[in-house]
Amino acid sequence: MFLTISTIGTSERPATDLGFLLHKHPDKAQAFSTSHGTAHVLYPEASAERCTAALLLEVDPVALVRRSKGKGRGGTPDAALAQYVNDRPYAASSLLAVALSGVFSSAMKGQCNARPELPGQQLPLRIEVPALPARGGADLVRKLFEPLGWAVTAEPVALDEQFPQWGDSRYVRLVLEGGLRLSDALRHLYVLLPVLDDAKHYWVSPEEVDKLLRAGEGWLADHPEQKLITSRYLSRRWGLARQAMERLELLRLAESDDTQIEEIDNAVDETIDTDEKPVPLAVQRRDAIIDALRGAGASRVLDLGCGQGQLVQALLKDVRFTEIVGVDVSMRALTVASRRLRLEQMGERQAERVKLFQGSLTYTDKRLVGYDAAVLSEVIEHLDLPRLPAMEYAVFGSARPGTVLVTTPNVEYNVRWETLPAGHVRHGDHRFEWTREEFREWTSGVAERHGYTVEFVPVGPDDPEVGPPTQMAVFNKNAKEERAA
Repeated sequence: MFLTISTIGTSERPATDLGFLLHKHPDKAQAFSTSHGTAHVLYPEASAERCTAALLLEVDPVALVRRSKGKGRGGTPDAALAQYVNDRPYAASSLLAVALSGVFSSAMKGQCNARPELPGQQLPLRIEVPALPARGGADLVRKLFEPLGWAVTAEPVALDEQFPQWGDSRYVRLVLEGGLRLSDALRHLYVLLPVLDDAKHYWVSPEEVDKLLRAGEGWLADHPEQKLITSRYLSRRWGLARQAMERLELLRLAESDDTQIEEIDNAVDETIDTDEKPVPLAVQRRDAIIDALRGAGASRVLDLGCGQGQLVQALLKDVRFTEIVGVDVSMRALTVASRRLRLEQMGERQAERVKLFQGSLTYTDKRLVGYDAAVLSEVIEHLDLPRLPAMEYAVFGSARPGTVLVTTPNVEYNVRWETLPAGHVRHGDHRFEWTREEFREWTSGVAERHGYTVEFVPVGPDDPEVGPPTQMAVFNKNAKEERAA
């Protein structure tokens, strides 16, 4: 991977002052070891009129794999192969950003002992990155760099110039031109190269927040794309991103009031724990299910795949649900549910409202016929895909409750889980996890085949890019079907 930094000279300031700022002599080609290869610094041209410094990073793919313990993303063979066959040697990424900060560390800090007046001067700079991954395209590149004072040229790179019908790749050729201090330019690149690639080659720890704030000093707090930059730089670890944005807001307020951060951030006694505990997704899911059941006017409810009885227990607290039946194939789960509900100690009237029995959702069962509603909460993903048609007929074709609620994970949201390795599903027993489009395609087909309408309800925070963590389908039997029944 490769980038160049160029400037032009004047009668008062030769262009070769760039060498002083970078702490790299224009007459020498130098090499520096990095954790993933070798960084080379050389000057293709160096005169009083024009000077260009080039940073070339040679990536060692074997070292890259060894440092990641040789594991592919998600542990699949194809992903393991991708550790060796990828764009890392050629396309600018977090590897180049790390090399930039290591090789030009003094320049990034604005230090130049030999010529201390130079770091504060704005230079006419031209920066070129021949191959830059841009997840978001050329438009996002402009949104990120133009507010910082750069004139941006971002030309999409064709997948294959001999086959223009294939369209463009996700890479752009980037040219930045503007009058800026070199330290500012380097800090822009250090943050925004991995943001555009939307990936990092190393584990993002809490220390990355401090690195981001140091590199973003003076520009990130007021950047219109601050949220996107912070989120992507921190690999969408939302706890870290929230911490960074809170600190950026304090910086912005302190600068606007010409005061110290400590004088602003003093409204809360630090000895008091005021953090609001986030509501677990399982609780949000149960609340959404109960709200939907109330909205449907259901009183007799089936919990199909009831597990250890958490939903049954919650439904028992609402007297409008007069009969609640929990069904599961696992006797062990039903035993745990019975203990949770304390069925043996339950009063007679309350006990009449609840039943637990063993059953398989892939077989028709006359005991399930005649209920107002049925719930399949986080159930379908535990079935092998070839068994879904049998489950579909047993529930929608045979039991035919008036309302059916189906919840399942949204696999697109998995990238937001900080502790979930890329490519993994949320539970070891999940046979599949669907995107929103895949779930809508399946549910729409079920509704059409069995005379239901279907609506979709997000459960949990509805992320603008990847949607909610849980997707819920609400099936209601068509009015014609209701009359026929």
